[in-house]
Amino acid sequence: MLTLPLSTVGQSRTGFNVVDPCNAEPPPSSPAMYQLDIVLRKGNNLAIRDRTGTSDPYVKFKIAGKEVFRSKTIHKNLNPVWDERATLLVESLREPLYVKVFDYDFGLQDDFMGSAYLYLESLEHQRTLEVTLDLKDPHYPDHNLGTLELSVTLSPREGDMRDACQSMRLSDVHRKAQLWRGIVSISLIEGRGLQPMDDNGRSDPYVKFRMGHQKYKSKTIPKSLNPQWREQFDFHMYEEQGGYVDITVWDKDAGKKDDFMGRCTIDLSLLSKEHTHKLELPLEEGEGVLVMLVTLTASAAVSISDLSVNVLDDPHERHQIKQRYSLWRSLHNLKDVGVVQVKVIRAEGLMAADVTGKSDPFCIVELSNDRLQTHTVYKNLNPEWNKVFTFNVKDIHSVLEVTVYDEDRDRSADFLGKVAIPLLNIQNGERKAYVLKSKELTGPTKGVIFLEIDVIFNAVKAGLRTLIPIEQKYIEEEPRVSKQLLLRNFNRVRRCIMFLINTGYYINSCFEWESTQRSICAFVLFVVLVWNFELYMIPLALLLPLAWNYILITSGKDTRQDVQAMEDLMEDEDEDFDKDDRDSERKGFMNKLYAIQDVCISVQNALDEVASYGERIKNTFNWTVPFLSWLIIVALGMATVIVYFIPLRYIVLAWGVNKFTKKLRDPYTIDNNEILDFLSRVPSDVQVVQYRELKLDPNPSPNKRKKNNPG
Repeated sequence: MLTLPLSTVGQSRTGFNVVDPCNAEPPPSSPAMYQLDIVLRKGNNLAIRDRTGTSDPYVKFKIAGKEVFRSKTIHKNLNPVWDERATLLVESLREPLYVKVFDYDFGLQDDFMGSAYLYLESLEHQRTLEVTLDLKDPHYPDHNLGTLELSVTLSPREGDMRDACQSMRLSDVHRKAQLWRGIVSISLIEGRGLQPMDDNGRSDPYVKFRMGHQKYKSKTIPKSLNPQWREQFDFHMYEEQGGYVDITVWDKDAGKKDDFMGRCTIDLSLLSKEHTHKLELPLEEGEGVLVMLVTLTASAAVSISDLSVNVLDDPHERHQIKQRYSLWRSLHNLKDVGVVQVKVIRAEGLMAADVTGKSDPFCIVELSNDRLQTHTVYKNLNPEWNKVFTFNVKDIHSVLEVTVYDEDRDRSADFLGKVAIPLLNIQNGERKAYVLKSKELTGPTKGVIFLEIDVIFNAVKAGLRTLIPIEQKYIEEEPRVSKQLLLRNFNRVRRCIMFLINTGYYINSCFEWESTQRSICAFVLFVVLVWNFELYMIPLALLLPLAWNYILITSGKDTRQDVQAMEDLMEDEDEDFDKDDRDSERKGFMNKLYAIQDVCISVQNALDEVASYGERIKNTFNWTVPFLSWLIIVALGMATVIVYFIPLRYIVLAWGVNKFTKKLRDPYTIDNNEILDFLSRVPSDVQVVQYRELKLDPNPSPNKRKKNNPG
């Protein structure tokens, strides 16, 4: 057995990883490379990092500063057994393998548990060696942090390594794409007997969930030790055997760091599939329990294939899919709304992100929380991917996002461009060139991407899905204060308020008889309506602006919005985004004023919420999304008929009985507001601009291109 000392740090997953880039053109004679096969076996007497006297260790490997492997996390174990394999291709033995061990802490920074180097030049070729690494802390070299046991085999490789690299990368891409095999649906019901953290003897609890890279955060319940959340979160399950969901509870504190209230874990391997489990989980390192419902559902909702393997191009397969989403099957599996197929063909004229004047572009396709990735095309500004991505549609109002990045060896990928396409805007089977936009989707950047998209869905299921809560996105970056965003949201609210004020002025002008003809018509209409008023006239009146705007649109007068004004507003703020961010980072001012930041973010988000709903109400009636306008016509028409034939007292009685008995009939029901859920599907003016296709400009201005390039 070979024993080596450990002295520094590393992260990742099983599978093939290529350490050095394969994008360089090979010389006439194939260079020698090495295949490093590692089996991470176990750890012994690792360091204690948790208050419970144990740790949750995982291991990272790095070579030449690049992370090439991260093991799974073994919970509550100082002598963990991993038995994980990794295969690496390396070009040089001069760079040692850097191994680092961490203690996983959900919601907090992971604790360092020791590190070591494995010097590849010291390994014997084509022989499996059992290696024991002594873990050390460079700052405290005398501390004993335990050992790691590895099996290592180093083998020279010859031949056409470029082909090998490409095949390795392709398998790695498919691994990274993580085609999920099921859904873990968690309904957070309530907490009981939580620990008081505030001076008033209460807490403001919220819950964080994490499963791998997927994260969710619940709403905050103020001043309660027995909070009622009743929220639902869906995770994607990538492993057949399940996995772990880490849960932490926090007390929200304005102006200072939130207080930790406890943690618990769900072991999915212990739960049967296709069955709802009611769990009451006691909190470790805290007080109380969390009550939740957990359901594991098998699924095969996403896929990747080459252009030659295309399901929808087969007439028989396409007919079967159309039959599956026909109106006759509208009540079968209401969650399966439809299917979307995205052909990522190629891109042209991309931005040069490397010093060589080239880029190494790859493409990521996202639909809600589904995310798939193409392979990388090296040293090319006009890449061809020819990949087909298939997603199940759970919400027809979802937006398909296609983002192009430049792969970088030792750092995160560089952004090259992005497009956002609402599913309802897609023309089936049409191959189109989409102009790439900036990160904020406010203006063009360099290049176009060619896509061909098909969407097949059931309109009845899509309509019913509109009335239930929208699927939450995984937790993203914490919001930051931005004076540009604050100003934009303020102007949006002002536009909505000015519309209401102008409407009030118009009505008041009828009372003031500023126009005799208009005032006479208004007076006659008022008398007739009041004298003959019936309740069914309310939804009928709401149908009138829909009909009026539809007539204007069909006659060629589009009154939906002042798109140019919103574009100018967003374009002006886009110029200052990066400068504002750099200044705030350099000064570090916001980090010192948490209280002011919380207030500013709350005001900023409140302005955005108010402006968005005002714009969405307007856009519902002016046919911005025809599907939703037709849906509201059907709903208002049905409301008109119901109110016309059924006395109001019976309708109110039925509504009251339903509200009073809802919790009695289903104690774990998740509350929602159908009207707000409907409005959440209507795009605001900002989203309309973001999703608007840009026209191809054959001779773009260099100044304009520079102005809109992302930083």
